Amino acid sequence: MTSRQMKLGAFLWATGHHIAAWRHPKAHVTAGIDIDHYIQLARTAEAAKFDMVFCEDAAGLREANVGIASQTSRSIGFEPISLLSALAVQTSRIGLVSTASTSYNEPYGLARTFLSLDHLSSGRAGWNLVTSASSIEAANFGSTGLKPHADRYERAREFAEVVAKLWGEKLGASGHDGQSFSVRDSLDLPRSPQGAPVMVQAGASDVGRDLAARTADVVFTAAQTFEEAKAFYDDLKGRMAAYGREPDDIKIMPGVAPVVAETEAEAHEKHEELQELIPDDVGVALLSSYLSISDLWRYPIDGPLPELPPSEGMKSRQALVIEQSRRDNLSIRQLARHFAGARGHWRIVGTAAQVADELQARFEGGAADGFNVMPSYFPGELDAFATLVVPELQRRGLFRTEYEGRTLRDHLGLKRPV
Repeated sequence: MTSRQMKLGAFLWATGHHIAAWRHPKAHVTAGIDIDHYIQLARTAEAAKFDMVFCEDAAGLREANVGIASQTSRSIGFEPISLLSALAVQTSRIGLVSTASTSYNEPYGLARTFLSLDHLSSGRAGWNLVTSASSIEAANFGSTGLKPHADRYERAREFAEVVAKLWGEKLGASGHDGQSFSVRDSLDLPRSPQGAPVMVQAGASDVGRDLAARTADVVFTAAQTFEEAKAFYDDLKGRMAAYGREPDDIKIMPGVAPVVAETEAEAHEKHEELQELIPDDVGVALLSSYLSISDLWRYPIDGPLPELPPSEGMKSRQALVIEQSRRDNLSIRQLARHFAGARGHWRIVGTAAQVADELQARFEGGAADGFNVMPSYFPGELDAFATLVVPELQRRGLFRTEYEGRTLRDHLGLKRPV
């Protein structure tokens, strides 16, 4: 038994996180626009005492090739803050976290929207700050193209500063005048029931880590190996003192894609069933988008990944994929199939005890404060995790059996902002 307990998020994504989830015989193909489906998922996660549900977002189709059905199916879904507002009245304790971009929003409007969600849910809201790395999104907002990585993060830094002032009622009589934003008035809402909505980030580049160390309460990340996870954890926690913060002021929650069953053989059978549903063109197209390369198909699919120039897109994800391809000596086909299963996140296949063993090792080894759970397909794999893995974690004293408080900050053990 242990006094320190891990945090768990349920990462909701229509039919599931596996690229071929929509093809699974038990998947709900129209899940993206079925509110009852999301209500069921949120209630399942709340009954299992998850800290939060999380919805990501992209303001545009996820892939330029709209002819690939299994990719465009992942673009069909509700605007996430609207969705979480509906889930707020269908749940009572679980946290509600959504992505919103600093590139295509303004601080005042975004701060007001999330604070409204926070009041609607009695203090359960969180904002996942992203800078947006897709040229497809940029084209939908009158942009001349994707801004350079450094410029996006400089805007994000000031954006987060303004939002924090608005939520903390610290804007002052003179308002804010900065390089990117000018804001005159305070918000027309009282202070959050939890002090301020929880600030979440997922950037893993050097500038992204600095922004997280300065402003984030929770950090989502991707790491394949224990060594990668531990290095990220130690680096980010080590940056916090420079901003007058304690290491426990941030909860680091790597993504994990578990496939779990009563027996190991059954778990591997479930996993292989999903892998067999991935067409090569779909896997390579997804891999291309994360690598920010449009002509990956011109290279032999059974050959190695070519040398790639630095990306202005998702730098950390590109580096992760390249590192795995070199470390494991994977061909483009093998890398695409592996990446399509969990988009570069850690994948565990096994029994409840085996999955719990792996999570416990990273948690107690100082590589994670918890995990953002990414079920391969919904509702089946979320149900399996909730009914098999959560009770095993509870038996080991690694996860709560009841909520400790009412707000998301209560669940995460985060300080209330002064």
